[in-house]
Amino acid sequence: MMEASSMLKLPPPVWALVYVLLAAAISWQLDWLKMPGFPLPLLGIALATVPWILPVWAIIVFRREGTEINPTSPTNRKLIATGPYRHTRNPMYLGLVIVTLGIAVSIGAWPMFLAPIAVFATANWVHIPFEEAKMRRQFGSTYDDYVGRVRRWV
Repeated sequence: MMEASSMLKLPPPVWALVYVLLAAAISWQLDWLKMPGFPLPLLGIALATVPWILPVWAIIVFRREGTEINPTSPTNRKLIATGPYRHTRNPMYLGLVIVTLGIAVSIGAWPMFLAPIAVFATANWVHIPFEEAKMRRQFGSTYDDYVGRVRRWV
């Protein structure tokens, strides 16, 4: 297994793409073995498109506030607690997890459901802890207050 610092070198959307492509390759090798009741193309399309609202909204807020979007930047100019950040501390990651779930639901092959699990795991145990430590060092009790008000996911 790669160490967390190595995994931070690739941005979360790249990891999501890697996981989807890997799951697709496994699915192809297994002749697209479908889960019972799947695929659900309309639900999958909705889950793969609507969640883009979260990261786009988050990017707009970051740009408007003049702070960094890159999760591995050494510092952030400002702690953002508005827009989607009032409801979840990680709207971009939440959007990626739901998008990959939508792809899995659309395709319906059981290995595809590993992709959203892998995206969640990478975000939750690699990227988010790095970002939280950085924000805590930089913003101290202001960040701790924010963490007390807003959940990590939903």
